[in-house]
Amino acid sequence: MGVPFVPTLGYAGSDVIRERDDFTMAPNPFDPTEMVVMAKAITPDVALFHGSKGDSRGNVLVSKGGEALMLAQASDKVVVTVEEIVDSVSSNDPTGTFIPAIHIKAVAHAPFGAYPSACPGFYGMDVEEMKKYLEASSSDETFEDYLTDEVYAFHDHEAYCRSRGLGVRAPAAVG
Repeated sequence: MGVPFVPTLGYAGSDVIRERDDFTMAPNPFDPTEMVVMAKAITPDVALFHGSKGDSRGNVLVSKGGEALMLAQASDKVVVTVEEIVDSVSSNDPTGTFIPAIHIKAVAHAPFGAYPSACPGFYGMDVEEMKKYLEASSSDETFEDYLTDEVYAFHDHEAYCRSRGLGVRAPAAVG
């Protein structure tokens, strides 16, 4: 957007403000009695996220309510994995947020690409797998063990999905 910072409603009252130097609290310029979180603007080199649908022109549909559109607009290059490749993604689709191809460098077909988290309209969160991930992320050692067993052990996404009983075809890139 070409601005040095953006106000955000999230993170107020959380430890994020203390731990990160790219967030700060400041008075709302329209109501000085209210404090708001200000996030320093960033321009990522690459953004990678998952959506529900993509088409051969590079348009994608992602879950509503997230920050994927803003991330796509801010990033130099954007790669999106999607549950399905369709003939056309419509900006009028009520099931998600449309991101036009102008912001997308590549779209890759990756069924279950959000697993073990959810992809609305396709599958819910695998609570047990998420608990396993969260427990593993408590230290560098346990997280490295998790990566060895749950990520590095598989030669590709399809092999990982098969190990979880998630039947998929081999992912294919578009664009």
